[in-house]
This record gives sequence, C-alpha cells and structure tokens, in this order.
Amino acid sequence: MRLSFKLGCLAGGNVLLAFFYQWYILNEVGPGSETDALFASMVVPQLLLTVITGSITQVLVPLLTIENKGDFQKEAWNFFQGIGFIFFVLALLLFGTATLWTPWIVPGFDFETRLLTITLVRVQLIGMVFMALNGVAWSVYHSRQKFLWAEMSAVLGTLGGFFLLLWGLPRFGIIMAAWAMVLKSALQMVLLLPELGVPPFRKWATPDWKSETAGKAWRKLYPLLLGSTFYKTGDLVDRFLASMTSAGQLSLLYFASQIYMAGNLILSKALAAPMVPLLAKRASAREWILFRRIVNNRLLWILGITFAVFMCIVFSGGPLLTLLFGHGRFTIGEVLTLHWILIALVGVWIGGALGQILSSGFYAKGNTRTPTKIGIFGFTIGLGLKVVGFWYWGILGIAVGTSLYYVLNAFLLNFALQKNLNKRILVDTREG
Repeated sequence: MRLSFKLGCLAGGNVLLAFFYQWYILNEVGPGSETDALFASMVVPQLLLTVITGSITQVLVPLLTIENKGDFQKEAWNFFQGIGFIFFVLALLLFGTATLWTPWIVPGFDFETRLLTITLVRVQLIGMVFMALNGVAWSVYHSRQKFLWAEMSAVLGTLGGFFLLLWGLPRFGIIMAAWAMVLKSALQMVLLLPELGVPPFRKWATPDWKSETAGKAWRKLYPLLLGSTFYKTGDLVDRFLASMTSAGQLSLLYFASQIYMAGNLILSKALAAPMVPLLAKRASAREWILFRRIVNNRLLWILGITFAVFMCIVFSGGPLLTLLFGHGRFTIGEVLTLHWILIALVGVWIGGALGQILSSGFYAKGNTRTPTKIGIFGFTIGLGLKVVGFWYWGILGIAVGTSLYYVLNAFLLNFALQKNLNKRILVDTREG
C-alpha cells in the first residue's frame, strides 16, 4: 500500500496538471467553437491510441513480467520499433486525408470551425506517434515493477507542456494548446528511453519479428483489437452527437468526462497497475484463491473511494465549480450545466474504475476474449442509449447513456471473472 500511495500521489500530481491545462484553456478562451474544435480534434488520435496501445499494454505487461533477463531487452526493442512504425504510417495516412474524414466526425460544426478542427487534428497526429511509443515504454517499466519513474516521467512531460501552453496560448491562440500536448508526449518518451536499452543507450539492434514472445502477443492481441475497434468508438459517437448541440456543449461534455477519466487514471495507476504483475505470477502458479483475494480487495477499495468522491461532487460540486470557473469566461448557466453533466456521468466514474480492476484480472490470466465480448455487448446497448438520450435530453442524455454502459460493463465483467475463478478453484481442489 506504500507503493500505491506514492503512485497515487504522482498520478494525482500529473492529473492535477492536466486538469489545470484544460481549465486554463477554457478560462482563457471560454467554452465555444474554438474549444469544441480542439477537443473534437483529439478524438481520432485518442481512439487509435486506446484501441492499439491500450490493448498492447494489457498484453505486454504480463508477457514481459515473466520474460527472462536475457531476452527482455530484445523483446522490448521489438515492440518499441514495431508500434512506432505502425503509428508513423497511420499518422501519415490520416494527415494527408484529414480534409476528407474530419467533417464526417463533426457534422454540426460550421465551415470555419471545421477548418480549424482539421488543422488541430494534424498537430494531434504528430503527438499520437510519441504517445504510442510511450505506451510500449510504460509497459516495459511496469513489467519490471518500476512504477515510480514511469509516473514521474509523465509529471515532468506534463510540466513541460503546461509551461509552453502558458507562454503560447495568449500569443498564438488555440493552436498552441495542441502543440503543448505534442511537447508533453515527446518529453515523456525521451525520459522513458533508458529502460528500453535503445540507442544511444546501447548498440542498434534490428527487431526480430518472428520471436516467440511477439507471436504470443499477437495471438492474445488480435481478438482484443477486433473487439475494441468497435466498442472503443464511444468518444467518436459522443463528439458526433455533441457537435449538433450549441457551441460550447461539446467542450463541457469532454471536460466533465476528462475529470472522471483522470480520477480513474489515478486509481488505475495506484491500485490496478501494480496488481497486474502480482496477478500474473499468481496465475502462473495457479494460486487462484490468492488471485481472487487480490482482485476483491482492490474492488472494495475502488468502490469505497469512488462513492465517497461522488457524494462530494453532488453536494459540494456546484460551489467548487463556481469558484473555479465563475471568474473566467464561463457563464453561470455553463457552470450549472457542467455540474449536472458530472452528476449524470456517475457511471463513468464508479463503473469505469471497477471495470479497470476487473479487466486487469482477465488480462493477467492471458484472457483477452471475455472482456472484448463483454465490451462489444455493452457498447452496442450503450450506443442505443446515447442516441435515445440525445434525442430527448440533449447533452445530458449522452452523459446518462454513457453512464449506463459503464455500469453494465462492470457488472458483466465481475460476474464473468468471479464465475471463472470459482470454477478454477473447484477444479484445482478436486485435482488436489
């Protein structure tokens, strides 16, 4: 728990910086077409990162955890180069075709806002490549249980981006907000390079695409990629629907979602991430009772923390948001809307945090199919709920539909994981 506390503090510092990053943009520019364009421009790069690097890290950490020291550097270098090449090609293709596909994402934007979105998208694609490489480096550090520097690199990178934002936003406008994100990711990648043993820290080595570990990773990865490509498009649907509301509504929905996602990130790095290597070792030794005990203990911690924080948001969120945004370019109505969106997104906060623990339990056992199937099922239902919610209640309806999806997903994950563990324990008891 001491490690969890330290990780929570570092992740909290990074999230606090990221919060002030977005707070500063919204306060300086105000919720409107420019901020809508900025937040909409993030959706495709973030979608690709979530689908590919999010899946990669869930697969790589358990695999590299049990890799012997001699092959570790080779495999880390293999994945670093492979993912870097894939995202470089994707970035080039999307950069060149941005004028074709961007308008389809934000059909409600006017012509000038669409042009701004295209420009910001192209900047975000540069940062996407660095963020993808960070995903591999993050997996390498976590597989060796070197959690603290992985988090410290994120804090230092965010600080660099934040200082560029403070200097550049008043001078160059919203475009500098996108470049600050690029600098953040690039700085973090440089700080994470040493553990990978990449040049200039060691002699250049060409990747071995036919290694046994790479084969194992692909076999575990492809069902995860196929499924998550579908059910991770939730943000894309949100931006599509929100673009048809009044200017600034998309920004408020995005900002509220990011508050909860940031909180989930803190809990994930403090409680879920350190749990994965432990669970991988318990699974390898077939110690399923200990495996279940670790998972259930983390679930109780997550449930208690998220519920307590949500109660604070319900009863104290209004005055706190007024304090933070009442003196900027926010209107009172926008502050009130933001508070109601936060309340409507309760499922993202509680269900999302529980889902991270439960998904990690499956991935530590090498099971990527079950979370994928559950995600597809839940997302299909959630998509319909979002559309219906938007039709009747606008931006708040999107938030409610998203909440219901996350809660359903967590419930189904818990049911499937507990059932699977009980079965394994029973089999081992009979064999013993």
